[in-house]
Amino acid sequence: MQRRTLLKGGAGLAALSLLPGCGEAGEADTAETAPAVFEMPLESAPHERTLMQWPVSLDVYDKPALARVQASIALIANTISRHEPVALMCAPEYKAAVRAKVSEAVEIWDIPTDDLWCRDSGPTFVQDESGALAVAHIRFNGWGRKQPHANDALIAERVAKRLKLPLLPTGLVGEQGGVEHDGAGTLLAHASCWANPNRSSETQDQIGDRLLRALGGEKMIWAPGVAGKDITDYHIDALARFVAPGKVLIQLGAEVDPDDPWSVSGHETLRILQGATDAFGRKLEIIRLDDPVDIRSRKADFVASYVNYYVCNGAVIAAQFGDKAADAKARELLGSLYPGRVIEMLDIDPIGESGGGIHCATQQMPAALSFK
Repeated sequence: MQRRTLLKGGAGLAALSLLPGCGEAGEADTAETAPAVFEMPLESAPHERTLMQWPVSLDVYDKPALARVQASIALIANTISRHEPVALMCAPEYKAAVRAKVSEAVEIWDIPTDDLWCRDSGPTFVQDESGALAVAHIRFNGWGRKQPHANDALIAERVAKRLKLPLLPTGLVGEQGGVEHDGAGTLLAHASCWANPNRSSETQDQIGDRLLRALGGEKMIWAPGVAGKDITDYHIDALARFVAPGKVLIQLGAEVDPDDPWSVSGHETLRILQGATDAFGRKLEIIRLDDPVDIRSRKADFVASYVNYYVCNGAVIAAQFGDKAADAKARELLGSLYPGRVIEMLDIDPIGESGGGIHCATQQMPAALSFK
């Protein structure tokens, strides 16, 4: 896949430097500067491997629920491992139990974890113009200190240390699931999960500038989102995803339900996208997908998001929810958006019942030369 030529003079080319007033406890990182010209590739660029986390926390799950989410994580890891290498992180005392559930193709890394959400607590990989990797350090604080995260808060830096990669300070507190990047300079996010006092005391504009610097972007598109209604404060990757530069897939019902804050916010995000342009000044191409209706789970806050899929080498790994017509339509659409890739649709309802999906549970490590 060809990458864009880095735009000159914008925020994406500035050194990752620190602005005052942001950090895990309101404190900035200690380093002053980091190397310039790093950016995050589009997810569909070639990968070195997929990273995942093994959930173990009985502060978060009871034992039956924990067993169910562990089985779903094993299913996702085993499926992805048919297409690219997978590294599943856990503390050493869980290694034997994990090995009994995953294939030999899945590598197990001795990095302690609490929960499964590698998209949020895992490393954010970026590359320079030569394709060399680094980790842009977005500090994880348990979605605004809503959940214990003693191990998960350290995963990004521990992965960087294991891989001997630079850890670039960004001054950001938040989660990668809360921002989408099209690999060509355009970022999309809900302000509710970034410009939120539980993550940062900075303004939306300051945080947007940090995101552009961290991910190599030139244009920030903000939508308001919804604060306080779920643990993430409404991550964008459950609603809308960039499938290519300037091309957005959004999952949304046809009509606004005024009694549903997710519907109201989703349609507001859609209106903003319809009026937005990308980093090159082009109108965005928007593809819409309906929500499933006749799903298996009866849990009220179940996340039934087809767009929370994961793109790996040669495949798209997505959820199916038991609505045969909607599942088939989603499979067909994903196949058209990612031609040449196998579409794998999995029953991972325990993860949906825990508030997320397959994208939330995975993190791509780009191939070292994927920008070449």
